[in-house]
Amino acid sequence: MAGVDAATVHTLRELLAPTGWVERSRDFATSMRRFTRTPGGLLLLGTPVEEPWHLTAHLDDEARWSGVAELAPTLVRWAPPPNAPAHLAVDVQRLRAARRGETLLVVAPDATPASMLERVADVRRAGATVLALDTGNDDLEGIAHDALVVPRAATTAEQPSFDVVQHLVSVAAGELPARRGFRDRLGRFLDVVSGPPPNRT
Repeated sequence: MAGVDAATVHTLRELLAPTGWVERSRDFATSMRRFTRTPGGLLLLGTPVEEPWHLTAHLDDEARWSGVAELAPTLVRWAPPPNAPAHLAVDVQRLRAARRGETLLVVAPDATPASMLERVADVRRAGATVLALDTGNDDLEGIAHDALVVPRAATTAEQPSFDVVQHLVSVAAGELPARRGFRDRLGRFLDVVSGPPPNRT
């Protein structure tokens, strides 16, 4: 699904609207946005076999297009190569620093080993929010605060693929309204009260 254009996404969402997947992906994206409060605080972790490259790229695009810095993810890798650039060299030790206000999104289209589940459970105990996008993993879903399960069944008109659901989630996250802080709300209020600045020539 990499490189899917806006028209294709719109068509996909129209086709999937009756199935409930558009609403489910929006609800999941809402959880991701609600609990991620700081730029750099959205951590994406795949399994030791499968890294979530596509979702990382999609969310990075959505962060840029929507102007919501909190959406820009940090890809946490199990074994980044020594020559990886800084943004692709974040390893699983980053999970030890996870804290309240951050979100760990676990993307697991395949099996999650016990050692991985232990790390994810530690993140939750540290106060961070854990979300899971998986194909049906009771152990992982038991740790997560919220989970979106994509059954392993063959893709049909009513059952999108795992890749398509990732795309639905990222687009939904970018469409949600930005959370306004007090200073921003105050500034907008003062702009309205004072009116536009005078023209200076």
